[in-house]
Amino acid sequence: MLLLLPIPARSDDSSQPSTAAAFSHGGHFAEKDGAALYAAVCQDCHMADGKGAAGAGRYPSLAGNPKLEAAGYPLTLVLHGQGGMPPVGHLMNDAQVAAVVNYVRTHFGNGYVDLVKVEDVKAVR
Repeated sequence: MLLLLPIPARSDDSSQPSTAAAFSHGGHFAEKDGAALYAAVCQDCHMADGKGAAGAGRYPSLAGNPKLEAAGYPLTLVLHGQGGMPPVGHLMNDAQVAAVVNYVRTHFGNGYVDLVKVEDVKAVR
């Protein structure tokens, strides 16, 4: 199975802004908030508007997605993957996982207000 991950941003050319995910020295994504993590990690497949895509593969829509109602579902997908969704949680700390899951569940027409907590991530990890 081929796993494609974002290429770390180069730091030697500050004249060109980078949209690539940046890694911290600890091997995790450097982005902290859900919007930045989504933009760096998720939107290449699920699109900027969260509506997903179809073509060479199928990338499910996150927009208005009733499967996101149960917080454990997207949490498990981020941590452990499923089908074509790679497990990206190992590249995030618990706070980052909670942030990106909460972002997806509260944006793109989703209004799920029961937020995932760091303790929830630890329990599923």
